[in-house]
Amino acid sequence: MRAVRLRHPASLETLDFSDMADPGDPGPGQIRVRIHASSLNFHDYGVISGRLPAADGRVVMSDGAGVVEAIGAGVTDFVVGDHVVSCFFPTWQEGPARIAGFSTVPGDGVDGYGREVAVAYEKAFTKAPKGFSHQEAATLTTAGVTAWRALAVEGHVKAGETVLLLGTGGVSVFALQLAKSMGAKVIITSSSNDKLERCRAMGADETINYKERADWGAAVMELTGGAGADHVLEVGGPATLAQSVAAVRPGGIVHLIGALSGWAGEIPTHLFLLKQVRMQGVLVGSRRMQQDFVRALETTGIRPVIDRTFKLDELADAFRHELSGAHFGKICIKIET
Repeated sequence: MRAVRLRHPASLETLDFSDMADPGDPGPGQIRVRIHASSLNFHDYGVISGRLPAADGRVVMSDGAGVVEAIGAGVTDFVVGDHVVSCFFPTWQEGPARIAGFSTVPGDGVDGYGREVAVAYEKAFTKAPKGFSHQEAATLTTAGVTAWRALAVEGHVKAGETVLLLGTGGVSVFALQLAKSMGAKVIITSSSNDKLERCRAMGADETINYKERADWGAAVMELTGGAGADHVLEVGGPATLAQSVAAVRPGGIVHLIGALSGWAGEIPTHLFLLKQVRMQGVLVGSRRMQQDFVRALETTGIRPVIDRTFKLDELADAFRHELSGAHFGKICIKIET
């Protein structure tokens, strides 16, 4: 079967597109899944670029969606023919977080879904939303569950609250859709006025071009009449954290989701203290959160926004497209047999 594996020194140029042995029949408690799609996340690029260390030969890509081809003894959650989507933390089933790091994460600590067939324990997957294409389903594992956990699980967002979103990548666009379905007011930032117009068409209440307003934290305060945002989904990391804290209301929540600008930086301690801000780390979520998210999608009718779809052999080009910043929403990979 066709697969994409990491080769050291890790880079887009050293990705190994080749055949590997078929995993065979599922054992007790396992399912065999024909993978039809994956989607790109910054975490995947961290592995592929060597920023996050992973074993030589690792099959890359955390997200996978496809069809159950066979089930092992004792499997109760699935039957042959079910459309399924992978979980980011296969061993975190429910409850509060008890996992630190990526040792169990597909495409990082264990082999991922940049391949045609996978055999895994049934609890490593959930059912995909009814009527979703495989590409749409593949966007849920990382970006979708992250947005859902921040807003619904950690934030308990209420109608009338204000949510600030940074940029128009997969997490932020999912969060825009979810927040509006919850009755929240949404403010979103981008360096592209064209992208901001798309956000307004999707229901964003206010938009800020951060190239035109470098002090976008102050702009958020102006737009909220001095109150500030109840929730900020912080995806940038050190380079944007100070502005996010400036934008949040006293007692509000900064959901620390990403570190696009690096792992370390200055923390605006005085603002955290003065505003009594809560910062919540959000590293995707549990299988139960994913199941709840799937149910929410089926109830609300929300569909993922897909920017472009590439073939598996075009994975390096897909990441170059992501790095260009030209995308809006998710970039997907179609895996054809």
